[in-house]
Amino acid sequence: MKLMLRLLLLTIAFCAQFALLPGQALAADYVLGSGDVLRVTVYQNPDLTTDTRVAETGNITFPLLGQVRVGGLSITQAEKAIADGLRTGNFVKQPQVSILVMQIRGNQASVLGQVNRPGRYPLETADIRLTDLLAIAGGISPGTGSDVAVVTGTRKGQPLRLEVDLPQLFASNKRDDDILIQNGDVVWVDRAPIVYIYGEVQRPGAVRLERDLTVMQALATAGGLTLRGTEKGMRVHRRAADGSTQVVQPGMNDKLQNGDVVYVRESLF
Repeated sequence: MKLMLRLLLLTIAFCAQFALLPGQALAADYVLGSGDVLRVTVYQNPDLTTDTRVAETGNITFPLLGQVRVGGLSITQAEKAIADGLRTGNFVKQPQVSILVMQIRGNQASVLGQVNRPGRYPLETADIRLTDLLAIAGGISPGTGSDVAVVTGTRKGQPLRLEVDLPQLFASNKRDDDILIQNGDVVWVDRAPIVYIYGEVQRPGAVRLERDLTVMQALATAGGLTLRGTEKGMRVHRRAADGSTQVVQPGMNDKLQNGDVVYVRESLF
């Protein structure tokens, strides 16, 4: 019984992700797309009220007019297109058309990887930017998420792949660097780079590779050396571009690289 209830709640949550709350309206510049569920009403003409879905062709079926193309139009433009059809056909003298988007299916983007709520999200306005979408997805997972977000999609018929350095984005405060998200875009946040420390340290294991992290800082993050540990003879195992492993003897102020393995030896005295 508990399992059935849990499945029901998950189903409701999934469906609610793409449904609008009663009375919740989208911005007038929202661009309609295939799959969107619409309710079209004409003032003082209740017989024309229609619930319809935008087809893959971008058309909807509307009483008296038949097929009306609304895909790719904003809500305001689609309302005008239907009103013009009713006026031109002499069906309604002064039609006042209103469109309410009941479910958003046509404009969505995906956020995957190390975010708090990965998934597919509706784009409710035409000016949603990368930081907006990441905020909708709950932000980067603390401790595990990378500082770089990769955006893939298409622009003007050409494939797009863009790596966005998030700390630099916020530091620059340039809105143009915050890419506009479009229908079908996928945002990927990889795991944060890490280094490994083992041997004579207080807390051996994986350490997040912060930007410009030095050997000294990494050792401090690992709790420092044990009473038997020594800085002498310390080694870093580093993977080269050809896949081989190099062993280097670092200085305390040398910067570490993703995947480095730091080994702290035991003092002989």
